[in-house]
This record gives sequence, C-alpha cells and structure tokens, in this order.
Amino acid sequence: MTPHNSANLGDIAKTVLLPGDPLRAKYIADTFLEDCKQITDVRNMFGYTGVYQGKKVTVMGSGMGGPSCGLYSYELFNTYGVEQIIRIGTAGGLQPELALGDLIFAMTASTDSNYAHQYQLPGSFSPCADYNLLEKAVQTAVTLQYPYKAGSVFSSDFFSSYNALNELTGKPSWQPWARMGCLAQEMETYALYCNAAWLHKKALSIVTNVASCITDEELEEDKKYLGIEPMVKVALSLV
Repeated sequence: MTPHNSANLGDIAKTVLLPGDPLRAKYIADTFLEDCKQITDVRNMFGYTGVYQGKKVTVMGSGMGGPSCGLYSYELFNTYGVEQIIRIGTAGGLQPELALGDLIFAMTASTDSNYAHQYQLPGSFSPCADYNLLEKAVQTAVTLQYPYKAGSVFSSDFFSSYNALNELTGKPSWQPWARMGCLAQEMETYALYCNAAWLHKKALSIVTNVASCITDEELEEDKKYLGIEPMVKVALSLV
C-alpha cells in the first residue's frame, strides 16, 4: 500500500483505465466490468478491478491536473507493477474541425507545466504515446465507426477559462497552442507520458471533446456519460 492507494499487491491489473473523475471510474466499473470489486478509496479516489471479456482490468480515478495524475500513475507503474495505463478523459477542442463527442488520440503532449524539470534534461522533453496502443486504438475506432483525430494535445496547469493570461493579454491563452496544431486542451496527459517514459512503461491518452474553446459549445451535462462511452469501449479494446 501507499499513502494514496489502499489496494494490496495483486489487486490491480496490468492494464489500468485512468479517468480523472473517481465517480466516472465507478460508472465504468458498474457499467462495463464483471465480477467487480472496489480495491481502494483513499481520499475518495475510487479504484475497481473486474473482468472485461475474460481479461482482468482496473479502472481508477486520477484526480485533476498533472501533479495528481503524475502521483497516481507513478505509484501504479512503480509500486503495483502496472504495465500500461490508458487515460480516458475529457478535453476542450482547439480546432474548428472537431465536433462535440469526437475522440482524440494524443500522439504527444505539449505543456505549460514544469513537470519534466525533475529529469534535469538539457532542453525540452516531448513525451509520446506508445505506438502499439495508439495503432490498436485507431483500428478499433475505425471498426466501430467512431469519429476521431490523432495528434498533439496541450496539457495545461490551468483551466482554459480561469487563466489570468486571458485578462492580462486580452486574448484566450489557448490560441498560441491551437496555432501550433494542438487538437485540444486538457490537464493530465503530459505527466502520464513522462512517467511512462521514465519508468519504461506504456501509456495512451484518449480524450473526448466535450466542449469547444472556439465556440463555447459543450455537451449537455446529462449527455456527458453517454458521450464518453465510445472512448471507454476503445480503451477496453486495449486490455
């Protein structure tokens, strides 16, 4: 056990689905997994292990932001022997061609965070997804006819609407990142990919576009759980 996870060794599967919201983890466990049991609830960060199509899988919340996701994913990789983590989250679209509900596969992540400072690298580090996981995810999306885009995401320490730069500069803080081709803004992928690189593990971030930073349109609240089901089904195909 760790200070943040009460699961015993062996309780957690080699593949973990990692949504930010612990209640979303509960929803996924209740909806998609069989023979499911709760294996941790420290600080109400719920984790569950069950079976999907005969394979053991764990789903657990990571909290919001790089530091929280970094903490939980590091412990899962380093303490519990997890081999691959699939982040399943929500994001704000930065490109006009993205429709609400579209899947985004993060090939790499840019950031305004200082997370990679810990590695003492003589430059900027650009972590990336595991290619085999990415390839399988794309194949599943094509087979199930889910609309998707693959490319870079912007992992920010700030929620797009709450960044003081919006007021100080008079323009949305996400615009320069959109200009460089980032598909969406979220908060966790960069830290997850850094941990996977450092510990020689596998990771893929799949996010659903639930709001457009360009038009301010967003999925209605009562449709957000249904809106994430394609993402969950793609993630479960990687178990």
